[in-house]
Amino acid sequence: MRSPDLCTEEAITDLVHQFYAAVRRDERLGPIFNGHVRDWDEHLAKLVDFWSSILRGTRRFTGTPMPKHIALPDLSAELFQRWLALFRETAAAQPNQAMARHAVEMAQRIAQSLWYGYQLSRAPETPPAGLQDG
Repeated sequence: MRSPDLCTEEAITDLVHQFYAAVRRDERLGPIFNGHVRDWDEHLAKLVDFWSSILRGTRRFTGTPMPKHIALPDLSAELFQRWLALFRETAAAQPNQAMARHAVEMAQRIAQSLWYGYQLSRAPETPPAGLQDG
């Protein structure tokens, strides 16, 4: 459902900025993100491009998130589930609920993919476990 009609760039920017403000304040996720993101303005701009590409089909995002996540030590299913829970909470507060529903669906796919990739990088001989719905 990628469509420029789904939402505005302003709605995406609001979602991303509100979500990562919550992530930065979170007692479990905050230390991880704040310890690895050196320039939040630059990172947020890249994340807005990422979500604009997903939700509006703008193709502005260039990058490879998987290697950056794989390089992080000590990630767990619980941390990915916490990220998703915060994303769902932030999305639920958005005025554009069509965008929010689609963003949550995509966030679930992204988190699952990153979690699978993370597990396979650590133990390629072991089948990866899925994330439980939260």
